[in-house]
Amino acid sequence: MLAAMPTLRRRRAASTAPRVVVLGDLMLDVVLAPARPLESGTDVPGSVALRQGGSAANTARWLARLGARTTLIAAVGRDGAGRALVDAVRADGVTARVARIAGMPTGRIGVLLAPGGERSFVADRGAADRLPPGHVEVAWFRRVDAVHLPVYSLLTEPLAAAARRAIDLGRAAQAMISLDLASSGPLGAGGRRAAVAIVDAVHPDLLFATVAETHAVLGSQPVERLLDVAHVAVVKRGAMGATVLARDGERQLRFEVATGQLAVADTTGAGDAFDAGFLVSWLAARAGRRSPTASLRRSVLAGHRAATRQLVAGTPELNLG
Repeated sequence: MLAAMPTLRRRRAASTAPRVVVLGDLMLDVVLAPARPLESGTDVPGSVALRQGGSAANTARWLARLGARTTLIAAVGRDGAGRALVDAVRADGVTARVARIAGMPTGRIGVLLAPGGERSFVADRGAADRLPPGHVEVAWFRRVDAVHLPVYSLLTEPLAAAARRAIDLGRAAQAMISLDLASSGPLGAGGRRAAVAIVDAVHPDLLFATVAETHAVLGSQPVERLLDVAHVAVVKRGAMGATVLARDGERQLRFEVATGQLAVADTTGAGDAFDAGFLVSWLAARAGRRSPTASLRRSVLAGHRAATRQLVAGTPELNLG
């Protein structure tokens, strides 16, 4: 096994679903999909959809769909959108430990879709960043196998204090810590040194990043430097597959995993679904004491299968009741 990685306790049988805690954002996505390029000062046809969003919630949703016993710790406002979002994640089998923040609206993201599925975002995070550390309870981390966070959870207080508490409780439970760099803009807002410090302070067992997010941390340095701040790193390259980096004792591993291309109109949530698929497969492989290289390859393919399901099915319209 990878020498630097924590080992799953033998108390969990291989047939038992892993326990994963996800801490971060549960938000309303307002998805704008124009049928043709926008024109200043006038209307264009298209669609406007309201969906459950938030990187943490998307990953939690897919973890539960893939069989993990999943807890989401998040914050919403005391409003109709917040109630609908909590109902939506619970309907997917997620245990929602959600704080309701007085005087703050539920967070929302404006998602503007371009042809080919790429997106631009306008973020109004609202209550999502107001999760108090006191809301995070020790009991939610008993017998947990992994704690997963998007980097958004580490950028703003008091949410960052809640994230640090979750990491500490996960470490105390001998859980794997998983971090997704999530978005190059917020991550790199304070400069590359600040971005590196954020990731290094966590020193995750498993790090997910896109190429753009990798550049926000490393600049022009080789991608292998991600192993300075993480034990295993997966660089997601969309339709081009993924690069996997890991340490096996003193030996450094690097390999590419190719995947088939898929033409889609909306890539929202695919990266979060990839994280979930990878995590469920990786946790199962570690519990079964399989070869690390084979397990990592298998986990990347599992991640891409989950991402493909998200790309094909999308996220259903949110029922605001």
